[in-house]
Amino acid sequence: MSDGAVLHVRGRVLVGPEEVRDELWVVDGRVAFDRPAGARDVRTVTGWVLPGLVDAHCHVGLDAHGAVDAATSEKQAVTDRDAGTLLIRDAGSAADTRWIDDREDLPRIIRAGRHIARTRRYIRNYAHEIEPGDLAAYVRAEARRGDGWVKLVGDWIDRDRGDLAACWPGDALAEAIAAAHEEGARVTAHCFAAESLPDLLAAGIDCIEHATGLTEELIPVFAERGVAIVPTLVNIATFPQLAAGGEAKFPAWSAHMRRLHERRYDTVGAAHEAGVPVFVGTDAGGSLAHGLVADEVAELVRAGLTPAEALSAASWGARRWLGRPGLEEGAPADLVVFDEDPRADVRVLADPRLVVLRGRPVA
Repeated sequence: MSDGAVLHVRGRVLVGPEEVRDELWVVDGRVAFDRPAGARDVRTVTGWVLPGLVDAHCHVGLDAHGAVDAATSEKQAVTDRDAGTLLIRDAGSAADTRWIDDREDLPRIIRAGRHIARTRRYIRNYAHEIEPGDLAAYVRAEARRGDGWVKLVGDWIDRDRGDLAACWPGDALAEAIAAAHEEGARVTAHCFAAESLPDLLAAGIDCIEHATGLTEELIPVFAERGVAIVPTLVNIATFPQLAAGGEAKFPAWSAHMRRLHERRYDTVGAAHEAGVPVFVGTDAGGSLAHGLVADEVAELVRAGLTPAEALSAASWGARRWLGRPGLEEGAPADLVVFDEDPRADVRVLADPRLVVLRGRPVA
């Protein structure tokens, strides 16, 4: 759009789960609900409007082997953007993607810095691999480098045990999470199994990624303390394939991964029903493709969230949780337009008509 141009969006503007307006205006890159005086060069589009979608677990700058170059990172970010994802919580990346902040045509990224893992207990080339005595210092450093988040690897396969096992002792976690909170950062952790969760809860963890190990005993504690989960169900769908690949060497681990996969919908559904905050994340950028946010929303519906609740987990609620505005007067105009009501059928999210980022149509 040219300077001075105004975008007029008519139809049903889904400002929130219960608040619907008939139109909005995009003026100088920002949202307005009243027609601007003297508006000229007006472009009008119609449809169902949502705030820019959120992927709260996405790795721009990363692939299956580690950090990628800027050109690859750009392609990843563009793929997410064109799918309607305009806000990303990058839950750990070995690449420096700060340059994306200077690009008006790429999504906003909230960074958690680099993963922090136990030595030889995570994917090669992904993480700072350290021992417990250094955990607090690394967490403090990543808290200062990131955008209000730090990412721990809470559990991974222990080759001696042949199964998933917690990576950190409770005292090291308590010191490290306290250090992050002192720096004004929240802490999230990759966790598949149940074993790592009690110590993380006791230490004051803010969020758990994947959370396949949640149990009936732990779910009420998560709900009481407001500890969020980002289930990444499109990633959990790969567990049977992973289990098959490791069965000959680690049969106990393989069986464990299959059990976690089999109960994935029940786990997420029980957590949501108990009041645990649930948000959309795809885990794109490792072995998974980017642009899968619509698939993850559909997975949450399969797990028992209503369409409106699953939409909130990828839009209104997720933006509020991450401290970013939605469709508010004067807010940056990051929005997605659809032909049909996504509250009636979340599959609509897979086919946006128009994506507007910082007030400019980009896809």
